[in-house]
Amino acid sequence: MADSQKDDEAQWRAKLSPEEYRICREKGTERPFTGEYCHEMAEGTYACKCCGHPLFDAASKYDAGCGWPSFYQGLSEGDIAEHPDVSHGMIRTEITCAHCGCHLGHVFEDGPAPTGLRYCVNSASLTLKKKV
Repeated sequence: MADSQKDDEAQWRAKLSPEEYRICREKGTERPFTGEYCHEMAEGTYACKCCGHPLFDAASKYDAGCGWPSFYQGLSEGDIAEHPDVSHGMIRTEITCAHCGCHLGHVFEDGPAPTGLRYCVNSASLTLKKKV
């Protein structure tokens, strides 16, 4: 591992809790229905836990019944990167913060109108900035 990667890893470990690090930097997941924002319906903006970049508007959040916060669209185009994920014997699309690489979760094509998408996101990957 290069020195700069070691430095980055040390900075992430210092900034994040062990659970947040496992999810955000090691592509983990939280157990369904346990995340802080699973049932949250407050107005505001959900930002990346790692870099603070705004990713989702709470207005696009809905109860998908899957156990994780779900959104039908991102806040702005280009903020969420998509990557093929064939881990765990499945074919899925991983989503990450395009600004810092934080693992967010996965996107599925079984969401509501107007997009038909379900961005299924770990609460540990987000920070809610409530509307005042």
